[in-house]
Amino acid sequence: MNFKPFTKALLISAATASTLFGCQQEDKNTQHINDTAPSLTLEQIYKDQTFRSDGIGRIRWLADGSGYTAVENGESGKDIVVYNPDTLARTVLVSAAQLTPKGSDKALTIDDYSWSADRSKLLIYTNSKKVWRSNSRGDYWVLDLSTNALKQLGGEMQTPSSLMFAKFSPDGEQVAYVHADNIYVESLSSSAIDALTKDGKDGIINGLFDWVYEEEFIIRDGFRWSPDGQHIAYWQLDTSGSKDFIMINNTDTLYPTITKFPYPKVGETNALAKVAIVNLETKKTLWPELPNNSREMYIPRMNWAGNSDAILIQHVNRKQDTNLLYLADAKTGNTRHVFTEKEEHFLDFYDDAHWLDGGEDFIWTSERSGWRHFYKVSRDGSSLVNLTDGNFDVTGLQAIDQTNGWLYFIASPDDVAQRYLYRSKLDGSVLNQRVTPNNFSGSNNYYMSDNGQWAIHYHSSFTEPTQIRLVAVDGHETKHTLMDNKALRDKLATFEHAKTEFFQVKAQDGLPLDGYITRPADFDPNKKYPIIFFVYGEPWGQTVQDRWRGNSYLWDQLLTQKGFIVASIDNRGTRAPKGQAWRKSIYGAVGVLSSRDQSDALTAMAKQWPYIDTDRVGIWGHSGGGSMTLNMLFRYPKQYHVGISSAPVPDQKLYDTIYQERYSGLLPEYEEGYVEGSPITHAKNLEGKLLLIHGTGDDNVHYQGAESLINELIKHNRQFDFMSYPNRSHSIREGEGTVLHYKTMQTNYFVEHLKPE
Repeated sequence: MNFKPFTKALLISAATASTLFGCQQEDKNTQHINDTAPSLTLEQIYKDQTFRSDGIGRIRWLADGSGYTAVENGESGKDIVVYNPDTLARTVLVSAAQLTPKGSDKALTIDDYSWSADRSKLLIYTNSKKVWRSNSRGDYWVLDLSTNALKQLGGEMQTPSSLMFAKFSPDGEQVAYVHADNIYVESLSSSAIDALTKDGKDGIINGLFDWVYEEEFIIRDGFRWSPDGQHIAYWQLDTSGSKDFIMINNTDTLYPTITKFPYPKVGETNALAKVAIVNLETKKTLWPELPNNSREMYIPRMNWAGNSDAILIQHVNRKQDTNLLYLADAKTGNTRHVFTEKEEHFLDFYDDAHWLDGGEDFIWTSERSGWRHFYKVSRDGSSLVNLTDGNFDVTGLQAIDQTNGWLYFIASPDDVAQRYLYRSKLDGSVLNQRVTPNNFSGSNNYYMSDNGQWAIHYHSSFTEPTQIRLVAVDGHETKHTLMDNKALRDKLATFEHAKTEFFQVKAQDGLPLDGYITRPADFDPNKKYPIIFFVYGEPWGQTVQDRWRGNSYLWDQLLTQKGFIVASIDNRGTRAPKGQAWRKSIYGAVGVLSSRDQSDALTAMAKQWPYIDTDRVGIWGHSGGGSMTLNMLFRYPKQYHVGISSAPVPDQKLYDTIYQERYSGLLPEYEEGYVEGSPITHAKNLEGKLLLIHGTGDDNVHYQGAESLINELIKHNRQFDFMSYPNRSHSIREGEGTVLHYKTMQTNYFVEHLKPE
């Protein structure tokens, strides 16, 4: 689910949180706005882009770490340039003139690009078109730097925007890609094109995925070159058994048009997934046999096992509590079980195995200790070493530097709202050595060179926009500032900011819940203020983070200028790095315990801060947050008075198999949890004001759910407000003026019904 967005939590008092985050405590928060300071407007934020952030564009580290490439404006269009990380000396590698096809006066638009291993050829992705959530279908051209020849791929299949996922072979002499659900390999020397699959039709898709795999397993590209270039391993999905979902577009043509696509809802039939290995010389295809493979199993990951001898296949049951790892021999197709990852409730992440030393070991992510950590596992699965051991969660793998023996990762052992770079030795001799200096408080992310020597460092905090630096990883020495966002910071300085405090309160069972609260800049503790909660609350999001939120931060500031307090709480089950038990506690009853936590937090906050007006409580959220908003209005109607629910899932049975069954369990075993956890079950309890919003072209959380909820509210004579956005997708962003309209409507709704002073 998009916007997608533990047991031993760090206890931080409000005073401690204020110190850690540079925020002031309540008794020091009383301030007075300068009469000349301008107020924020919705037009500034969402139309004029007054507070637009700078950017540095898409970059690529060269494989040897000697520099990074970027796409920049040149004399006749976009050039690809390379920068020396030590000196920042700039050299044009490929000019726009070189990327101008014969007979054209315009260079190719560069949507993406990649190099052959020896950097003698450049693959350009252009004319891309959106397929669901990403621009994954387009045209591909190859530039041979030795001859300066520019050639479009596809041969007779060169219909505009029809190729997907093109990749060089390891020797750079061929390119493989997907066209019309089949996989092809094209020789760059002879232009000969070989079809590796020919059965891509009638629901059979090769080398790519159906809607639900792409959304919930976050995987799009469905084939892999072997390191020696002799084989290609790929996924095949048979979607013919899955029922189609149908969307109607009433606005773009004189008569409505229909879009159909396989979308397995809870309890319905999934696609059948298989993996094949094709020998490019003999054209023989092997189908490794996975025990008990069926439509009740998933294959969320597959990759070559550190060499060209075998692939590693991850085979997951429908309940998603067991992941069986098999090595499949590339020559025979024989499979051998080598490792099992099993959870009591569910596995909520799937990562590729990262192979070391030509396939002797691999890096694996597991929560078997109760915390999410990186392990080094031997090829046969007999040896397992925790490389990040401790009572904390890792949140991301950044790089593996085999030459110097380091594993780089992101974690925050002392503050779950923040993120920092750490490293451990691959032999386990050094664990959890912090790399990010203390002066970079907040959120830190890194794009590291393959050799681990250099990194592009992204830093922000709740009140500080992102800045980007080029750092030498050893010693974290800043070599160059690539983006300081000075123009944005200067504009932000033109108004007085409301201060944000990070805090903790306890749920009724004593579990600490993290939150933030933003009070108006002219806050008076002797007054009563309406409060608006921003909520997500489901397993795919964490709202309480010390990072720059862009326009969302500015909208909160605008609300405080209108007299609101703004706050957010992470209930248990959210994707906060607080341990396995925190995230898995909601299993089988999504929405039940999590909504109780939100209610408990409001009760505790009102007791701690009496200036919160408990008769004027608002809440809003999108997607999973829209569902949580409904749950709060319906389950706790005396506490929550105004809610804006955007693109919610009112009935969990209407969502897709992979996401919902992962967290809510399988039907019919968990039927009761589906009913109790779904907001629609409690719609009859609505007492306050509800604004329901949904895009009719939402392929993710379907408009169908909004109509089902509307029927239920009508049945019980519960009055509400409703806004549909014609043919908008899940993000509700398409179309001129949409975002400004959406945010204006939300702002006006809260002002009208919560009546700030």
